[in-house]
Amino acid sequence: MIGTRNEGSLHAGLKEYYRRPGARVEAEVDGYIIDLVQGDCLLEIQTGNFSALKPKLRSLLPNYRLHVVFPIPLERYLVYVDQTTGEVLTRRRSPKKGTIYDLFGELIRIPQFLPHPNLTVEAVYIVEEEIRCDDGRGSWRRRGVSIVDRRLCAVTGKQVFGSAGDYLSVLPSDLPEPFTNKQLADMARISEQAARKVTYTLRKAGWLLEAGRQGNSILHQVG
Repeated sequence: MIGTRNEGSLHAGLKEYYRRPGARVEAEVDGYIIDLVQGDCLLEIQTGNFSALKPKLRSLLPNYRLHVVFPIPLERYLVYVDQTTGEVLTRRRSPKKGTIYDLFGELIRIPQFLPHPNLTVEAVYIVEEEIRCDDGRGSWRRRGVSIVDRRLCAVTGKQVFGSAGDYLSVLPSDLPEPFTNKQLADMARISEQAARKVTYTLRKAGWLLEAGRQGNSILHQVG
């Protein structure tokens, strides 16, 4: 159970953005700490791994409406700071842009809960700053540079998922049926790995069916 002392700036910024008058912040509900309790709705802001949500979903969904918010940065600025003083050294725009398919990289961890009528998931599109420090302790992919924080700059849009139709709407309208992961990847302009996460999630939620094979590829169709 993580409280406000351990949360990052992005989580705190989104919590303030979604907070409504009278909301209870970091409130305990049936033994779990919830970001915001607003009326009869429990709102959880999840900036990281959705696996951490499983105990809450399993315990709370039978009795409460739960709304999960996941930020997707459509625009990101990389801010490098001095390791000692925190002074900003450089700030530049990242070429990487998020898409709605990033959400499925996390939904793949909780597909069994998605059909539950008490669960809604919201993708919130944002502009963020990613604060980096060359302290030698970060990923080798970043040559030791650490990501020390993320900051909310702006909210630019939202997309809410609460029904099978909402989730299936991410499939391109002109996608053939049945279809392969490669066809989905090509038409959605995403990697095949990302496409597999989409089809796995939709299949495990009960909204896609396997419809045979095309060579070595599984064919999918809406169930």
